[in-house]
Formats: sequence, structure tokens, C-alpha cells
Amino acid sequence: MIHIAWPWMALLLPLPWLVARTMPVAQPRGAAVFLPFADLVADVPGVTTGRLPRMRKLLFALIWLLLILAAIRPQWLGDPIPVAQTGRRILLAVDVSGSMATKDMAGGATRLQVVQKVAGDFIRHRQGDQVGLILFGTRPYVQAPLTTDLITVDRFLDEAMVGVAGQQTAIGDAIGLALKRLAADPARRKGDTILILLTDGRNDAGAMPPIEAAKLAADAGLRIYTIGVGSDGGGGFFGMGGNSDLDEHTLRAIARITGGEYFRATDEQALERVYARIDKLEPSAADKQWYRPRDEWFPWPLGLALLLSVPAMLGFLPAAQGRRLA
Repeated sequence: MIHIAWPWMALLLPLPWLVARTMPVAQPRGAAVFLPFADLVADVPGVTTGRLPRMRKLLFALIWLLLILAAIRPQWLGDPIPVAQTGRRILLAVDVSGSMATKDMAGGATRLQVVQKVAGDFIRHRQGDQVGLILFGTRPYVQAPLTTDLITVDRFLDEAMVGVAGQQTAIGDAIGLALKRLAADPARRKGDTILILLTDGRNDAGAMPPIEAAKLAADAGLRIYTIGVGSDGGGGFFGMGGNSDLDEHTLRAIARITGGEYFRATDEQALERVYARIDKLEPSAADKQWYRPRDEWFPWPLGLALLLSVPAMLGFLPAAQGRRLA
């Protein structure tokens, strides 16, 4: 569908005619410029001192018409297409301490490998949301700030390595870092951000106790979903005897204080069910919006006007010159 963005620019169409009708002809005043080659200029075809030739008038009129056509900005509007808008703001805090290298998940995979696979699928399906990534061990650090570039966040998670942030587990400091990042974000509104915290151990490092951090998160309106990762000690299927270091009591308390939930992920399928549950609990909050692609057409008449201005300023048209030679 053709759309005119600036139709009011068409009011300038009669401007040259109004200027010609109302403005007096310019009269020479003061000293004149001496041209020793004036006779040669007078002999150039198409250069006159009187009225403009008819062909040049038509050419100038065409150029002006093309300029007005470009000024009104004709556009071609495509069919409306849905656009994902920013909805939820989700921070993932992933434990990369030394114990995440334990191979007690199905198929001999490490805990971190399973988290990377399943959490990566979760990230890629949160179209329209902003997702950020915090990695923590002895110290927490922001690997990816909140962004709609889900592919980059997924890649950063996939590149995470066990021990990169230390061998211990600082759960309280990870929550504290999330709060610090949110406090510095002017676009954030209370209650629009959630934190998903995945760990396989208990808090044994850091300056902030996890329960105190959870209370601060509740005051800031940050809801925390905690996930305990690792086998439940069921035996040979996982190959390692269970995760005796997991502090489920603290993880449940963090979730309860902040209004979230605690989940236990003993294998890949269980972790997938956890993320499916979180998807239902935290659907995208954005309204559905539509976008119509626009294809600008103004460069075509503008380019043609500039092209025609060359023979207009030289004072001849190829066709008119051909008639003179004939």
C-alpha cells in the first residue's frame, strides 16, 4: 500500500509560480563584472539574456515537481507483522563452582553441562524478554547484562567453565550482585524482574548471608526461583551417590521470602520440567504489537531531479541540441 508521510509538503508546489508573479525582475545595481569573453558566452547554444526557452521551462518545472514528490516522502507499507516486545526481565545466576563438574547426571554428563543445555533452551524460548546472566563461585560476576540478544546470552552460558569464578559457592553474594545491577537500572520497575538461581551446594563463601540477601531482594520486589541441581542419591543410574552438599533448606527459604518457588532438578528431564513450570509462572508481560515494514521511495524522484539538474544548468537538453543541429 502506498503511503504519503509528509503530504503537507505538497503546498510548496506553486511556490515558483508565486515567486515569478509577485517578485520584480532583478535589476543590476552598482559596478558590473567585466567579462572579456562575453561574446563567446553569448554564442553558446541555449544561453540567452531574455526569456527562458520553452524546453528549459518545462525542464525546471519537471525538476521542481520531482523535488516536491521526494519531499512528501512516498512509502510502500508492507503487511503488518507481529513484533516481540520486551516483557519480563530475567536474571539467571548459575553456579560454576568446582562441584558443578560432578558427573552424576544421566549419560555421564556433568551438572554444568546439563544446566547449559536446558537453560540454553529456556533462554532461546524467552522471545520478547530481557535476559541477563550471572556466574558465581567464590565470587559472582555479570557475564551478560539484561538484553534482548538471547543468542549472545545463550553463547555466554555455553562457554562458561567450572571454576572460572572460584571453587566455593557464594549464594548470598550472587543475589547481592543481582540487586546491585537492578538498583543501577533506571528502566527497571518494581516487580518486573525475576532471578533464577541454580546451585548444587551450600553457601560457603562471600560476605552476605543468603537469608539476609533474600530479605533485601523481597524489599526490592525481586522474586527468586531457586533450583537445586544434582542427583538425589538414587544410586547407580547417575553413577555418583547423590548430592549431599545441597542446602535445600536455605534454597526453600530464599524462594519463600521473595515470593518465588524452589525446585529440585535431579536430571535433564527434571530440569526441563522446572523451566516449563517457570514459563507458566512467568509469562511474557508485553502486549502484542504489530509492525508494518516501510520501504522509502523518495530517493528515486530525488535522484532523478539531481540528474536532470545537470542539463538544466548547462542550458541545453540533448534532444533540443539535436534539433538545432538538424
